[in-house]
This record gives sequence, structure tokens and C-alpha cells, in this order.
Amino acid sequence: MRMDSACFLLLAFISAGTLLQVLATENVTALYGETIVIPCNGRTPAPKDLMFIKWKYEKDDGTLGDLLIKQVRSEQAIIQATDSYAQRVSTDDKFNLLISQATLKDQKTFTCMVVSDTNLMEYPTSVVVYKNPSSVQIMDKPEVLEKDKPVMLGTCVAAEANPAATITWTRNGKPLVADGKAVVINPSIKLDPATGLSTTSSTLQYAATKEDIGAVFVCVSTHKLTNQEAVLEPFPIHYPSEKVSLQIMSKGPIVEGDNVTLKCHADGNPPPKSFFFYLKGQKALVENSDTYSLIAVRREAAGEYKCSLADNEILEATQSISVSYLDLSLSPTGNIVKTVGDTLSVKVEKISSGDTKVSWTKNGKPSKEPEFNKLTYADGGIYVCEVSMSSLSHRQSFELVVEGKPVITSLTKHRADDAKYIVLTCEAEGVPRPTFQWNVNNTNEESSYINGKATHKITVVPNVNLTVICSVSNKLGEDFSAINVTSVVPERKQQQDPKEDSGDQAKLIGGVMGGLLIAALVVGLIYWLYMKNSRQGSWKTGEKETGTPEESKKLEDNNQTV
Repeated sequence: MRMDSACFLLLAFISAGTLLQVLATENVTALYGETIVIPCNGRTPAPKDLMFIKWKYEKDDGTLGDLLIKQVRSEQAIIQATDSYAQRVSTDDKFNLLISQATLKDQKTFTCMVVSDTNLMEYPTSVVVYKNPSSVQIMDKPEVLEKDKPVMLGTCVAAEANPAATITWTRNGKPLVADGKAVVINPSIKLDPATGLSTTSSTLQYAATKEDIGAVFVCVSTHKLTNQEAVLEPFPIHYPSEKVSLQIMSKGPIVEGDNVTLKCHADGNPPPKSFFFYLKGQKALVENSDTYSLIAVRREAAGEYKCSLADNEILEATQSISVSYLDLSLSPTGNIVKTVGDTLSVKVEKISSGDTKVSWTKNGKPSKEPEFNKLTYADGGIYVCEVSMSSLSHRQSFELVVEGKPVITSLTKHRADDAKYIVLTCEAEGVPRPTFQWNVNNTNEESSYINGKATHKITVVPNVNLTVICSVSNKLGEDFSAINVTSVVPERKQQQDPKEDSGDQAKLIGGVMGGLLIAALVVGLIYWLYMKNSRQGSWKTGEKETGTPEESKKLEDNNQTV
């Protein structure tokens, strides 16, 4: 009843000559699968005398179809549609037309008729439905690329879109332009008749070069609503070797005795697995490796080496090897024992692959090259000869011992002004180290021995005038020397009574007799030393043999000086 009365009123308006106004068509964009919202009266408030509104649409054949009527006093709209819109259309409180689950078939012109007491207005709206590609992906990707060989790099697909997406390709961020040779791009669009959605495809055929190693290819889908990308990870690129190089794997100069590794490198991909190594006239095949090792090289190993591909010997590389070497021969070596005054010849012979530096040390301190024309005790020591050349160095050594019988070089005495003692110093030269002996009791002994020079000090407190003898000895012989020592006890000088002169004279006679007795003892001592030396060839204090004629002569000389 209501629908008939509304139509009756509409006919009445038209028959009464009411002016029907049709406004310009507006556009509405909707998203596929969502609800389409179409405004009724151009987004302006409804007239106050509004009676009802009516929605209609233009069918595919050009005729008009009714959708619904909504009266002002009615809460619900009256659905007039009899096709698929019957379950999909509704209106809201602003009289907007709502169409659920938008499809591409909804891309039509919908008209809202606004009927009031005084006017009749129509507001047409054209609907466009957009849909993003459901996915953008690359298919048909190869595993590797061949240099300079056109290969299907991939097929990029932007599926189910409206309008259809546009696909472009980039390499390292820069667009690829088809040239029909190295770059061939074939785009295509497929329309789904059921949904009206378009699927865009683009195939890329590409001839790679070495510069494409690590290159990133991207498929870019451009659409009204958004842009999407699909990325191709860098491809391995296979290409044959064009150059071969030979490396000597060594951290520094090659030294005789080192292990040396030869490495043959080719620039192909994948790298070759077999090589020939040419080693001083010999040819060696190495499979599944690109290296060859030379163990403990000798100086004869120096020269030119070569390597090549096993399957293409024309591609080869050469490299020269230099081997550093150093030989040292020192004469003499080891322990050398010589006698003082002898000569010793030192020879150094060296063989090397370059310039050398020779240095000497004696007892750990730098010294000149030794020359021994006449050996002295000071020449004894450990001599080290070192020959060096870059990273190479050799050293050899000898220890020189200069021996000789001891010889006393000095026998001295020293007494402070008011001291009650005398210090005797006996100095001698000899190797091995000489032993000192004295013919008097002593204290505070001090001794030293440096470079064949020995010193021995003693302290004596003589009560009477003495002849002190210092004797030295080692396995090669002995020597002695004597020195007179004066008593450190002061003489008493007192005023004597004339009556005591006779007593003093007696004392004087006794002193003379004592002196004669001491002289007789000295002569006996000399005889004893002479007899001892004639039987044993040596003399030491405390033994019962007599001394040698030389010793006796020294004693006589010393006694004459007393």
C-alpha cells in the first residue's frame, strides 16, 4: 500500500508539471569485497519538507532498475530490487545507499531521487571498484646464469587486480630497458571473466656479464592504490676462465729449508678443480685442489715455476722463486788451549745468496775480529762469530784458554803512619789460576783473579825484622819472590847508668852472636830450598827440600839488601 501511494504521489508531481532537476554525476571509489557507501543528496542536508527518497541504478542494457524506497516516517526502507542487489542493498539514517561485498559488476551509475513537497531532485553517482593485486611474486627463476647467454631470469606476476597493475624491472635500483638482445621483456594481462579481475605478468630474459655478480633484480608492481615489489636474490654466474695466475704463498723471503706452497688461481666460475704444475722440468697433475707444496726447499729449487688449467693448457702463468741461503765455517771451533806467547790463526769462510754482515763478540760483548800474533792471558775468553743476511743468521764459536806458568810481577809492602801491622801484596800472572803461599803467619787474606792476573794480600805484625817469601804455583810451574819487613815494635831508648855500660856491651855482644846465628839459619834455609828443588823441581814453604839455585840467588840478593 505504501509503495503504491508513493508512486501515486510521484506521478501526481510529474503530472502537475513539477520541475525534475538532475544534478551532475559524482564519482565514488570503492574497494573490492568491502561495502560501497554512495551519498544520496550530494552530501548536503535533506530538505525539511522531504517526503521520501528512491534509489535506482542503470542496468547493463541501459534500462533503469529500482533498488529501494525510504519514506521519512518509516524506519525501514522498502526493497524493490529483485536481482542480486535484493540481499546486498540498504540505507542509513542519512539516506546513503549501502552495497555490501563490492564486486566489479557494481561499477555502475546509481541515482538517488529526493522527493519533497515542493521539489524533485536526482543525484547520479558513478561507482568505480578498485582492487590491489592479491600477490606479487616471481616464478620460473633459474639456479645460475651463464655469461653472455640469454636466460629466462623470471616471470613476475601481479594477480587479481583492478585496474590491472603495471610491471617494470630494475637492476640495482635502475630500470631495465628492453633492447631485444641482452634484455628482453614480455608483458601480458589476463582477465578473469568470472570476477573481472586482471592478472598482469612480465617475463624477463637476460644475458648476464661478470658485472652482474651480486646484482639485485627487482620486479616492481605499480597500481592505483599501492606499489609492491618482489626481489630476486643475486644469482651465481657461470663463466669460463680467461686468466690464470700463480701465487707463491710465503709470508716473507723464502729461506733454505722452508716449506713453500704454490697456488694456481683461475678467474672462472665455478673455479676449476684441476691444474698442471710445472716444477723444474717436471709436470704434476693436481685434482680437486689448486695448490702444490714444496717441502724443505734447497737452494737448487730456485728458478721459474708454471701452472695451467688441466683442460686448457694454453691458459698458464709463471712465477720465479728465489731461495736465500747462508753457510758459515769458522776455524778453530770448540775449546782451544794455547800457551802464552803462542800464535793462533782464525779463519771465517761464508757462502751466501746475498750480502752479509759479520760481527764478533767476546764474552758476550762486541769486539773486533780477533788476531792472535802473540797470545796473552787477556786473550782468553769465549769468541762468537755471527754472520747475518736479511732474516738468516748463523753463528759459531770457540773458547780460547791461554795457559802459562805463574810469574810474580810485583811484591810490595805498605804500612800506615802509626799502624801496628804491615800489608803485603803479591801480584802474579798465570793460567790456570796460581796458588799463593807465604812463609809467615798472616791474617786478613784477600785475593782476586782477572784475565790471568792474580793478586793476594795479607796482613802481618812482625816483632822482629823478617825476610818474607811469596811463592806461586800451578800445574805448569812455580815462582817466588822475597821482601824485607821491619819490626813494628818500637825500640826503647832510656837514660843508662855508666855502671850499666858493661851490661850494655854484654847485650851488644849477644846481639851480634844472635845475628850470626840468624845468618847461619838463612844459609841453611837456602841449602834446604836448593835440595828440595833439585829433587822435585818445585818449592813450597813448609817442605823439607832445599831450593833451586835461582831461588838461592834471589834469597842472597834479598839478604844483601837487608
